[in-house]
Amino acid sequence: MNYSFLFKLFLTGLCLTALGIYSIQKFLDVTDVTRRLFPSGSSSTRRLQFSKQRLYDRNIGPFPSKNRSSCSCEGYTLNARHVPADELEDLQRRRSEEYRQYQLRMGTKMESLILAQSNSPLQYPIQGFVVAPLAKSVIPGLALHAQKRRLYKVSLSVDKGVLSVEDLLDGDQVEGQGQSNLTISSSSRTHLNNLLSRVTYTSTIYHVKTKDLVNFSFEDYEAMFPIVIKRPSVPVLYDPGTDINSQVTITTKTFLRYDELNILINSIRQFYPKIKIIIADDSLEPQNVTGYNIEHYIMPPTQGWFAGRNLAVSQVTTKYFLWVDDDYMFNINTRIESFVEIMEKVPELDVVGGAVGRNQFFFHLQYEEGDEEEGGCLRRFHRRKMQAVPGLNNCIFVDGVVNYFLARTDAVRRVGFDPFLKRVAHTEFFLDGLGDLLIASCKGLSVDHQKKRKQSKYRRFRFPGRIDGRNKLSHHYFKNYLKCIRY
Repeated sequence: MNYSFLFKLFLTGLCLTALGIYSIQKFLDVTDVTRRLFPSGSSSTRRLQFSKQRLYDRNIGPFPSKNRSSCSCEGYTLNARHVPADELEDLQRRRSEEYRQYQLRMGTKMESLILAQSNSPLQYPIQGFVVAPLAKSVIPGLALHAQKRRLYKVSLSVDKGVLSVEDLLDGDQVEGQGQSNLTISSSSRTHLNNLLSRVTYTSTIYHVKTKDLVNFSFEDYEAMFPIVIKRPSVPVLYDPGTDINSQVTITTKTFLRYDELNILINSIRQFYPKIKIIIADDSLEPQNVTGYNIEHYIMPPTQGWFAGRNLAVSQVTTKYFLWVDDDYMFNINTRIESFVEIMEKVPELDVVGGAVGRNQFFFHLQYEEGDEEEGGCLRRFHRRKMQAVPGLNNCIFVDGVVNYFLARTDAVRRVGFDPFLKRVAHTEFFLDGLGDLLIASCKGLSVDHQKKRKQSKYRRFRFPGRIDGRNKLSHHYFKNYLKCIRY
């Protein structure tokens, strides 16, 4: 037997087989071949289609954005201990309900975690799609990038609106037009993508700021993306004018310290003779404070530190205000223009603090949300900074500064000063503004502190008793949903 001939014949057949396989892969769609080999919908087909792109865990969300757990209060003061025992249970019930409403009002429940499948053939907008409530908008960027099929079929669904395809023609395969579930089919991928480019969303629920989630699916692939439903906001701008007098108002709060107040005013006028000064005064027996461009507002007696701040800031009409205590004194290094230059260079900044004498006081707030039942934990760290402000070598990002700062009027008004806090109140403003106010502390911005005078009457009101401290902690327990706090 001629084994050599048989071996050559075998090799020839093997080459012809390899060439045939290559030709099929070259000129035919592999996916179409597999569909012919395996019935549509079978498990074998699904394993072969996009086998390298398969996502084994198909749950893409939405999930809670945070895994909240109880925070530790070791070494802290438990705020609930300062609530009378016979009132605690009822207060906790009201506290929980107010926190639930707060989350709904502030949209914290909108902060969901959504996963994207790897190598998905679905294209969709992942960020930046904003629509007006009750208005129709085309969803941008919808498309399918899949291999050849006999039929392409995609589905979309929403919760707070309806979907439709604009300018439908006879023969277009669209189901659910004007409903919350929409299905589009076509034998042509090009035609399907043309239909997807005309899909519109219309919210059916009015809200000034909310969100809907779109589920977008094709075969085993699923995607989810947000639609922000929001009324556009009207800008609120302040005309900075032409000089420092039209850009900044100086504000202060006084109580029983008219000698110090007059020294402050005289020092201001030495360097800024025309700038407006606003004074909030809750003294027991108010005295007249007069002078050019001074506004003196008399309050009911002993209303407190933060109530006075609210009053003073409420009367500001300039872009910025400079907060000073009534016992400060301007010096040659007290340059308000330097504050303004920093704020104008970094428009995102809301508050810039300086130094009183040599004391450049600042701090960092460490806040843990804790679980939803107990509340959070907060601790203040003195002289701890985050990082330098880009482009400003002498400025650092912080969470709170000394009582000598320039602030954007509109930003501070949004946070406000809690009038419940009458005598011990400084960190609390920055606590309320945490996450909303961008704050920096800068070197080279200083004001002097006057020499202290003996004022026994003032000191009786200035320093609180133990009951004030307990009331303050119980106030934090409810208002700020804090389980514990440490200064």
